Amino acid sequence: MIKKILIVASHPDDEVLGCFGTVARLIKEGYEAYTLILGEGKTSRDEQRILKNRKEDIEVLNTEIQKANDIIGIKKVFIEKFPDNRFDSVDLLDIVKVISRVKEEVQPDIIFTHFENDLNIDHRITYQAVLTATRPMQDEYVKEIYSFEILSSTEWNYPLSFSPDTYFDISDTIDLKEQAMQEYTSELCEYPHPRSLEGINLNAKYQGMRVGKQYVEAFKLVRLIK
Repeated sequence: MIKKILIVASHPDDEVLGCFGTVARLIKEGYEAYTLILGEGKTSRDEQRILKNRKEDIEVLNTEIQKANDIIGIKKVFIEKFPDNRFDSVDLLDIVKVISRVKEEVQPDIIFTHFENDLNIDHRITYQAVLTATRPMQDEYVKEIYSFEILSSTEWNYPLSFSPDTYFDISDTIDLKEQAMQEYTSELCEYPHPRSLEGINLNAKYQGMRVGKQYVEAFKLVRLIK
């Protein structure tokens, strides 16, 4: 039976930054993968411009989402429209219901999602909503949950508390992660911003150096049922 993966991300490009090297590798190994993006992205920035160009910007971003996910072979992308950087203005139950609905459709064995102590409020609420939607009841089919780091959010919180305990060697798929990120032209930044191609590459090297590999994505294991 094919194992299934669901990525639950707050914003467009979080899925790439967080785990695309690993998911690309697992797809190559025969897994089936899906992405759920909960928030609009963009809409908390430069409010006057967004009000003027909101529809156009969101259409551009939705195109970028699809192109980026196609690069590594994501089977389906689910896109919701919770307000950017305002998940705390939404009832948690509404977010849980969306995750539960997609989870029921996909029936994943593995979920990748945000770290519980990121600086970004949406990331923290997404983590909480995922745990709520995957409570370990007798008939729960999600057996593995991993939280990932997001450059320019995880490392910007204080005190820094992301202590990974699980590492995936992405030496053969770092190029796919970088290609996918290049599709997010509206999100990609220039180095030395962490959310740049060089920043992504350097972070994968740094995590790899910690465990004797060339390129690695690091995760905090939330749950593993064997």
